[in-house]
Formats: sequence, C-alpha cells, structure tokens
Amino acid sequence: MFLARVLGTIWATQKDASLIGTKMQIIQPLDRFAAPSGTPLIAVDTVGAGPGEMVFYVTAREATLPLRHGLSPVDASIVGIVDTIENY
Repeated sequence: MFLARVLGTIWATQKDASLIGTKMQIIQPLDRFAAPSGTPLIAVDTVGAGPGEMVFYVTAREATLPLRHGLSPVDASIVGIVDTIENY
C-alpha cells in the first residue's frame, strides 16, 4: 500500500462496463513525510474519498480486488482514508 493525496475527480462518460458506477480520482503519491513524490495518477475510489484527503492505495493486480466485477482494467485503487499518522 502507498500513501497519496486526492487532487480531484475525473469524470468519464465512456468507460469499460466493469467501471460503470465507480468514481475515479486524481491522486498525488506521497513519501513517508507526506511530501509529494512522483507524478499524479488516476485511481478508482472504493471508499468515497474527497479532494484534499490523504488516502492509501494499492496497485497492480491487487487494485482489482476491491471491485465487484473481478478483473477490471485498473492500475490503482484507493482502499482507505488516513485519519492520522504517528511517526516514530
């Protein structure tokens, strides 16, 4: 799992049938200090996150697991909203 911040929402009128009814977000990956790391990417939102929220997401094959239709053409899925981070 990786940390990211939600930048905004993507609206698509044409998408794969397995993605109908799903929300897609633009997310900015973060490093362990919550600083931006890498380039933004698009992720399917399975938890109802909103702009500005810190989330954690999964990629690759695991990104399809939270979706109802099994194998879907997604590279990343938001699977949780971060409330707090404690650094040790």
